[in-house]
Amino acid sequence: MAYARNPLAKRHSWLKSSRKDSWWIPQLFTAIVLLGFIGYANFRVFENAHYEFGTLLSPFYSPLLFGPADSHHAWFSKPDWLPRWISPAFLILWAPAGFRLTCYYYRGAYYKAIWQDPPGCGVGEPRKGYLGEKFLPLVVQNLHRYFLYFALLFIPILTWDVWNACWDGYGDSRRFSIGLGTLLLFGATATLALYTFSCHSLRHLIGGNRDKLSDRPAQFACYNCVSALNKNHMLYAWISLFLVAFADLYVRLCSTGAISDLRFF
Repeated sequence: MAYARNPLAKRHSWLKSSRKDSWWIPQLFTAIVLLGFIGYANFRVFENAHYEFGTLLSPFYSPLLFGPADSHHAWFSKPDWLPRWISPAFLILWAPAGFRLTCYYYRGAYYKAIWQDPPGCGVGEPRKGYLGEKFLPLVVQNLHRYFLYFALLFIPILTWDVWNACWDGYGDSRRFSIGLGTLLLFGATATLALYTFSCHSLRHLIGGNRDKLSDRPAQFACYNCVSALNKNHMLYAWISLFLVAFADLYVRLCSTGAISDLRFF
């Protein structure tokens, strides 16, 4: 029997394609949002100011390892030997940033949108070879499972920040009060938890590394729970990204006096 040979498609030059759809729109949107978030986050880290207002603490600076002498959120006093330009965010943001940077979903997103590897299915790339993730810098992507452990530690810390934001004032004047800042911190923390708990690496850690789970009911239930969350991992990734930025911006605007913290009761 004779078989028809299907020749390989012609290789396109960079960004050239025979596709007729607007394949570049999602990649452009992804690049703008990710680069915008990275730019804003770097600005806030180097600004080293306006990260707390009353009982509100920016998620970019939580946990606040050191801060001003009158800070109610700082864990310790800033060491005298530490350079002035080093903000407390420098000491903690590497963990959540590393978790997002090496995330399986975000890899696929910024590989296409920013590194153009490839820009899209059937679209020409700016390079001729493929190195994979065995060499620098992409070999660092294999650390994702370890960044997960650090990311899990941030969830209870951020939850404690939300609880503190449910109060207005300190000491004898402390009273229960919910405001817009409280809701923003809650939304950021809740979606960060969903993003973290829906992680592919967590799914593997809980039960994906086993061939049979039916004989372990508790582990099987946890695995099914993470698997259900994993279906919306991309959605949680984007929503948490926006809410973290909005929560930080709200705290900054309140701290600078640009707006007042809206308290509902």
